Amino acid sequence: MDYDLIVIGAGPGGYVCAIRASQLGKKVAIVDREWLGGVCLNIGCIPSKSLLKNAEITHTILNRAEEFGFSYENLHVDYSVAVKRSRGTATRLTKGVNFLMKKNGIDVHIGTAYLKSKSSVHVTDVKGEVSNLTASNIVIAAGAQPASPGHLSNDGKRVITYREAILQEHLPKSVVIVGGGAIGVEFATIWSSYGSQVTLIEMLPRILPMEDEQISAELTESFHRRGIKIITHAKVEQVETESQKVKVTIKAEKGIQSVSAEQVLIATGFVPNSNNLGLDELGVECDNRGFIKVDARARTNLDGVFAVGDITGKLLLAHVASAQGVVAAETIAGEPTIDLNYRMMPRATYCHPEVASFGYTEVEAREAGHQPKTARFNFQANGKALGIGEYGGWAKIISDEVSGEIIGAHMIGPQVTELLPELTLAQNMELTGAEIARNVHAHPTLSEVVAEAAHGLMGEIIHA
Repeated sequence: MDYDLIVIGAGPGGYVCAIRASQLGKKVAIVDREWLGGVCLNIGCIPSKSLLKNAEITHTILNRAEEFGFSYENLHVDYSVAVKRSRGTATRLTKGVNFLMKKNGIDVHIGTAYLKSKSSVHVTDVKGEVSNLTASNIVIAAGAQPASPGHLSNDGKRVITYREAILQEHLPKSVVIVGGGAIGVEFATIWSSYGSQVTLIEMLPRILPMEDEQISAELTESFHRRGIKIITHAKVEQVETESQKVKVTIKAEKGIQSVSAEQVLIATGFVPNSNNLGLDELGVECDNRGFIKVDARARTNLDGVFAVGDITGKLLLAHVASAQGVVAAETIAGEPTIDLNYRMMPRATYCHPEVASFGYTEVEAREAGHQPKTARFNFQANGKALGIGEYGGWAKIISDEVSGEIIGAHMIGPQVTELLPELTLAQNMELTGAEIARNVHAHPTLSEVVAEAAHGLMGEIIHA
């Protein structure tokens, strides 16, 4: 064999798996058809956070200047500069991944991969030249791409997906976003901050439908204050490109109606990149959507063939892909590892205000046989939140009343994505609310909201 391991896909699942396997003494190759770092580093997680920072500053200047003592005349806000800054951030991190490949002795092959057998991968480069790589183990980390239903198919200009949205340097004056999930609410935050008229359409009863209901309600109120129009219980029937606008016809609770805008962003979910990989011919088992079925150690139904990341359909999140990549590499190397608990994986949405969560909601906890006990504390009573002028939202912790262990948390507010690790670590270590409360939190910090909510589980909230 040429290698101990070939990784197909160089995103957060693939490149992390490759590095971990190399650390464990394996000879590794990684194949990607486009770039190192995958969607996340190039056109996803990283550049979008850069745009969101620009949006935060812009929103503050345009809407809260007097509060912070600013005044200006002839203010010019250049959205293209924000996009260029985001590209620089992405490029810097991608170069970092390239450095890590060299540092760990990982061979990089840019081209399209096709599995000829459980131990053989054909790679076709941009010139059409084919090379054959062999390995005793293969990890498929080919990711996923935006789902574009037939009647919503994008043209890349007027009807777009996140890929075009994150790269375009012009700001749409008006936009309809189809899909109220993470991508939809993040771009709603970005564009509305710059003054775009944003209409957000969601087929289900609420935006962020996979989150706690109170989270959805709080975010909806916040978006309304920002001037974002939200239409739920709405199914898109037709998208028509007109001379100057795009007309979206929807079937909502109030009947058939239409919304027109300069652009339409389709953010309705993802489909796996499982076609044209040779999976059917090889006999790799997939579900009816095309996502590869894996066990708790990222193993497929074929010995020596693994899958990690979005292509598994477990949780389409970069950090989940990386965790899977580490587990796969350790399993291949015969090293001790863990079984991943997808229920307890952290989830982060970087809209404004931010949303962060993990584990059960109260409803889910009851359905799973727990006796949930909850406590909630508002940022409005937190000194740091008041100091930075961002005090909307709250933190809610859920414990099991019998064992006292933490089984979930749901937060909305300033920088709540940074507050998750303490809670997920507590869950992983089977800690209780009492132990979180007794952990001294520095003052003033946003993390004190977590401490107060933990005190609340014991009926001992201090500042409420």
